[in-house]
Amino acid sequence: MTSAYSSSLTRDQWDLLSSLLPGPNATGRPRTVDLYDVINAILYLLTTGCAWGLLPDDFPPYSTVYYYFRQWKNDGTWKRVHDHIVEWVRVVDDRPKTPSAGALDSQSVPTAVMVNQSVGFDGGKKIKGRKRFTLVDTMGLLIAVTVVAASTPEREGAKQLLQTVKEERERLPRLIRIWVDGGFSGVDFLKTVIDLFGLILEVVLRPQGKTGFVLLPRRWVVERSYGWLHWCRRLNVDYERLPKSSEALIYIAMTRVMLRRLA
Repeated sequence: MTSAYSSSLTRDQWDLLSSLLPGPNATGRPRTVDLYDVINAILYLLTTGCAWGLLPDDFPPYSTVYYYFRQWKNDGTWKRVHDHIVEWVRVVDDRPKTPSAGALDSQSVPTAVMVNQSVGFDGGKKIKGRKRFTLVDTMGLLIAVTVVAASTPEREGAKQLLQTVKEERERLPRLIRIWVDGGFSGVDFLKTVIDLFGLILEVVLRPQGKTGFVLLPRRWVVERSYGWLHWCRRLNVDYERLPKSSEALIYIAMTRVMLRRLA
């Protein structure tokens, strides 16, 4: 049993999460590690920003922790667990299990020096790294995220993200309207989104003449979601070799936010 860190799950939070995690394999060596310790180790890494090899000694060996992180990334466990908890949070908030609308935006973050896959330069933000295209519901809960090179144009990144949403249409049958900023505007692009994905993009622009920070209707929820991610230091710089690892950590971070809300 690990000692208590501020990043660790409470027992009530763990009881909610543990019911959704895969059981041990029917064949092979029996599982000897406590998954509670494994999850808390991943959350420690996520919130503190430390390297895998620098996890404290009271956690399981970092190779074991990374094995579970990688295994559940590759088989989709992290996302399945996250999506299930999203439904719980929405129902507790007296909403339908699936959203009918959301907000989409992008966020560029720098990459660590050893990262070289899917890295580009965002000329607008003057950042060399990766770009997160993020779709959230009206509560700010994550619907989908796609991590690409920071040089990816807004409309191209949006298409990649919406393609993943299209592939999950059975899970998101009610989703129809998505609010975006001016970077995703253009009559031809809006028509393409309707034709290819069956979704309506509604552009919310900054009021003319306004300078500085402006709280924009509908779009502010995705900015708040980025604020939640900001508290996880591992996400402030992208250290992951593969974009899919970055996406998995984002799903884990949002799962932690929801567990704290539920318990």
